[in-house]
Amino acid sequence: MTHPVPEWADPQVPAESLDPQGLSRRGLMRRAGLFGAGFAAASLPLPALAHGHGHGGGHGHHGPGHGHGGHGHVPNLVYLVGDHHNHTVYSHDAKYTFSQIASAGRKFGLDWMVFTEHSNIGHAKFGAAREHREILRARAENRRMLIFQGLEWYIPGAEHCSVFSPPGRHEVDLLTRFEEAFDGKLLGYAAGGPNHPDTPRNEAHAIKAIKWLAEQRRTGYVDDVLVLANHPMRLGIDSPHELRGWRDAAPDIMIGMEGAPGAQAGAIPGWHADTNVRGEYTNSPSADSWPGYPREAYVTHGGFDWATATVGGMWDAMLAEGKLFTITSNSDVHRVAQDTWVNGDWRPGQNFDNTGRLPDPHNTTEPQPGGDFWPGQFSRTHVGVTRYGYRHVMEGLRAGRVWADHGHLIDGIDVKVRGERGNSATLGGRLRARRGERLTLTVTVTAASRRNPYGVLPRLQHVDVIRGAVHGPATDRDDWRAPNTRVVHTSDVLGRRGTYTLRIPVGRADHPFYLRLRGSDGKRHGAGFLGAKIDPHGPLPHEPGKGDPWLDTWFYTNPIFVDVTR
Repeated sequence: MTHPVPEWADPQVPAESLDPQGLSRRGLMRRAGLFGAGFAAASLPLPALAHGHGHGGGHGHHGPGHGHGGHGHVPNLVYLVGDHHNHTVYSHDAKYTFSQIASAGRKFGLDWMVFTEHSNIGHAKFGAAREHREILRARAENRRMLIFQGLEWYIPGAEHCSVFSPPGRHEVDLLTRFEEAFDGKLLGYAAGGPNHPDTPRNEAHAIKAIKWLAEQRRTGYVDDVLVLANHPMRLGIDSPHELRGWRDAAPDIMIGMEGAPGAQAGAIPGWHADTNVRGEYTNSPSADSWPGYPREAYVTHGGFDWATATVGGMWDAMLAEGKLFTITSNSDVHRVAQDTWVNGDWRPGQNFDNTGRLPDPHNTTEPQPGGDFWPGQFSRTHVGVTRYGYRHVMEGLRAGRVWADHGHLIDGIDVKVRGERGNSATLGGRLRARRGERLTLTVTVTAASRRNPYGVLPRLQHVDVIRGAVHGPATDRDDWRAPNTRVVHTSDVLGRRGTYTLRIPVGRADHPFYLRLRGSDGKRHGAGFLGAKIDPHGPLPHEPGKGDPWLDTWFYTNPIFVDVTR
């Protein structure tokens, strides 16, 4: 089963027919040495996994060889743009058809996307199967895009997750079986709160669910399956020990979380209530919330979730264990801000529970309320692959070869840590360095090549290097701090255009650590949540109702780990 590659990756498409973004991406592909017929590969089966772990929920991808580190060859990668969190008329609270969402994704440059409809009685009984027929049509109509069918899982006692697998004969059965057996909403397993008597049962059922998915992959019922936690801090009900528990239950399956939620248009001045904030993080701590989170955790910082945006915070606390946990960004599209569409009307006797599908929307020509952007319009997740196909995208996500940006801030970024012996590692990977070996970080940035959908040419102002010590498994699984993580270097890149490379000395390898990168347009930053000594110019929360996302854009990369040997 092969798939036509995107136009920018197709040698048969003349360069003069591409827009500036397409030309830029083609240039990145040429530099990676992957432009040509070999990039279009069968998505099933995937070649043997390069970093040495097999199917199943084992811990192999946290071993020394993960991500092509060590002394092995670091592959040249092409980054495919995607979105793993989208909703259509098959979600009870959305309004768009498959065609509308897929067309928007194509318009804004997506190479892959996942339809993750909300779990619901109507979805489990009727919607998933009906949806699959539309998925097949959408794949036929958008052959240059990889379209996954997924589910937004209500985690028992916690928030939501994206769950998805590649095309295959059991892709619908997997979702419906999982939904009926493990969905917290359908089971009535509500959050309950830290001290609620049902909380241990709920948390145990979530672990059981993830292990069940791992078993379906291990036995070959499906070729692959991935889980990513959605908007983790929105309600404060994803406790640190739950996040760690989900990851450790099957780290090849439960691979990460949204570093930035969708709903990024939720606080554009004049479009919404003056209480709104970016990401629709408008909640306060409740009886269901984990009590150890500060009040600041319930709002986004520079549009990113507090768990990701806080240097030395929750994400870093997980990385400090030496275990990969990948972050992404996405649209979570339900209702696009200021569009002109409204939900259609039900026929007599019909509702979502007995159809699994909302009526098609109709166009009013009048602006409508909403807090979302179209897929790819503002939030993008970039996944590094060597070939084009469903399984290659999933393996890139699993390997942590991922960076995310807002506002089309940059066209591309390539990050490597290199040792003196020619050894190197890239995003998600591990470098094996000898004690005392001198290391260098190389960061190749391709600046934005065209105006973004807001109508401005984005300009990156700074690139920050964040370094954290690796200490092994957390003694307290509810600890959300990583006290030995901080910003260690900042490069001012304002005014730089085209493709340029930063070479940043890392020093000599002495103890295990990781590096991750962050950068912004420089329009809005200040001392980070844990203080200026840790993060002198980090992202800030917006005042309610004053969160224009286009005027505060950031990118984040996933980490590279360095293991030190004698």
